[in-house]
Amino acid sequence: MNRQDLRTLLEDVQAQRLTPEQAHGRLLQFLRQAPFEDIGFARVDHHRSLRQGFPEVVFGPGKTPEQIAAIAERIVSAGHSLLITRTDARAFDTVRQKVPDATFHELARTITRAGNAPPGKGIVVVAAAGTADLPVAEEAAITAETMGNQVDRMYDVGVAGLHRLLSEHHRLIAARVVIVVAGMEGALPSVVGGLVDVPVVAVPTSVGYGASFGGLTALLAMLNSCASGVSVVNIDNGFGAAAIASSINHLD
Repeated sequence: MNRQDLRTLLEDVQAQRLTPEQAHGRLLQFLRQAPFEDIGFARVDHHRSLRQGFPEVVFGPGKTPEQIAAIAERIVSAGHSLLITRTDARAFDTVRQKVPDATFHELARTITRAGNAPPGKGIVVVAAAGTADLPVAEEAAITAETMGNQVDRMYDVGVAGLHRLLSEHHRLIAARVVIVVAGMEGALPSVVGGLVDVPVVAVPTSVGYGASFGGLTALLAMLNSCASGVSVVNIDNGFGAAAIASSINHLD
């Protein structure tokens, strides 16, 4: 039973579609399920979606393909959506032996399988400054989609050619949340923040020449943004930006 199932159970009780005895039985069945499953090298958190609105996400680096596949199998068998980040084709070949309908997104370096994530309330725009930022932007976009959000991609709209961004202003103002991905000097989130009245989640990337210091310059620029409503995640953290944007987009 996930968060939506629990919500449905409460609605059924309130609408008297279930007797108290039936509701009690279903609730006991849920409580008997262990909050996590110990598979030796990992403890798969099956109640993550109840606490946070989305199932446990698998971070690929440091895990063998076999470990990733075993965790993925347990997540899917429990009826959850599957999201594996920072992974590769070798891991995907192993995962699909356990989860045949999983999908590999090469640019985003993610493996997904859609579940029953509740839909978001509006549109999440993912804006990327340049083509070099697309791996991080696509990680954000795929993550947001897997979490149940409608995503509008707006790529190669960096400040070096500001007219490209301004020509898409109507798409920006239609968003409920905007994720802005940029490297180099990291100026794009400030510009977007000055054009919209919705939250902007800024993602600095490690793209740039030597003085970008692997994304540190962009990170500091975004943290020092003069535009209001701009929050910042860590360098190259497209997943984290999407998780925040999804939480906002699921608020009533």
